[in-house]
Amino acid sequence: MLNIYKAKPKASLLGKTFNFNIDNSDYEVQGISKHQQKIVFVAAALPGEQVQAKVVEDKAGFIRAQTVNVITPSPLRITPPCPHAAVCGGCQLQHLTAESQRELKLQGIDALIRHQTNLPQLPWQPTLASASTGYRRRARIGIWYDKKQRRFDVGFRRQADKQIVALDHCMVLSATLAPVFGVLNQVLPQLKDPTSVTHAEVLQAGSTAFVILRHIRPLSELEQQLFIAAWPEAVWVGEAEQGRFSYWQREVTPEYTLAEQNLRLQFSPDDFIQVNAELNQQMVNQALDWLQVKADDVVLDLYAGIGNFTLALAQRAKTVRALEGVTKMVQQLATNAKLNGLSNVEACQADLHLSWPKASWNKPEYTKVLLDPARAGAAGAIEQIVKLKPAQILYVSCNAATFARDAAMLLQSGYRLQKICGVDMFTHTNHLELMALFSRS
Repeated sequence: MLNIYKAKPKASLLGKTFNFNIDNSDYEVQGISKHQQKIVFVAAALPGEQVQAKVVEDKAGFIRAQTVNVITPSPLRITPPCPHAAVCGGCQLQHLTAESQRELKLQGIDALIRHQTNLPQLPWQPTLASASTGYRRRARIGIWYDKKQRRFDVGFRRQADKQIVALDHCMVLSATLAPVFGVLNQVLPQLKDPTSVTHAEVLQAGSTAFVILRHIRPLSELEQQLFIAAWPEAVWVGEAEQGRFSYWQREVTPEYTLAEQNLRLQFSPDDFIQVNAELNQQMVNQALDWLQVKADDVVLDLYAGIGNFTLALAQRAKTVRALEGVTKMVQQLATNAKLNGLSNVEACQADLHLSWPKASWNKPEYTKVLLDPARAGAAGAIEQIVKLKPAQILYVSCNAATFARDAAMLLQSGYRLQKICGVDMFTHTNHLELMALFSRS
């Protein structure tokens, strides 16, 4: 009789606590260690430290853990400026100065890109940075009603958890948005149905605060007036379901400016805009500087949104064709072009991850291309872009991993990496955005 031996599966390490010696850090500034021949990524741990950390994920090829105690601290470690830093999931790197955060993020990203592209070194330019506090002009705030304790938790999600950390302030929110926690904590307990509001989104347009309340059941006129009375300077907007908004006291179109280009951009509350206004202006300035757009250039702007880069490019180019996947944002882009008197902008809808159709915009006539994709990157679009043979490609990325993958494809297609820089859009978090200029060899 044949007996087939089956190895006994190893018990999961989930929830267990171990001591880890941190050898290095990755591009998100997670500490790197080893345990039972597996690589371990340890949040809030720095190179050279010994930490005690709790396992929050145990996979076949790796482990993720959360630091609970620092046994041997790094000289770089500081006391976080926010009292909620140890639990709030909004910021991950407050145990470092802003300068140290940028340095470690760049080190990790440099190693990642060189590994993916086989480049011996990268042509780094100075990192774009802004103030490390009060920089966010947009945030999503969680609201949880504890039925047993009959109280609200208003804040951000706990690290590696769905639970809400109750806050009364946030150091990275702009001064215009700062009152939101106090207002919500004041009004929410007065609602007839405490579970009717599930979250709030705040955004700043100019000097005006907008508060979008997501509610799963209707709010009465009286309840709406409670919110308005608590913060009359804000514009209160109800969102009964995705994309359906009701302005409670007055309808105002959100708008921001690119002051150095004298441009105005209107948007809907659910449209994407960069959360850091100061850095957004710096990014637009640098795009113009690096691309050196001239009056005879025909430019293709991909993942164009509401025209954040499009309009500034159009002030200098012969023509800018702007492609965006969301039809509503394409319409808003066209409106913004008219609002600013730009007749050389063509706004088109296209899913750039699918095979590009035969269309008026899909022709090899572009001298320069700018693309600003979401975190998934532009894998489906890169093959199409190189067929157009533009002289220069400016890639704006919010995910170093997908950028490294796409950069390798561009290099294999005959482009060279001319310049690259970090953009510290989200200080105190593990994210670092990138801008990179590629030129045809």
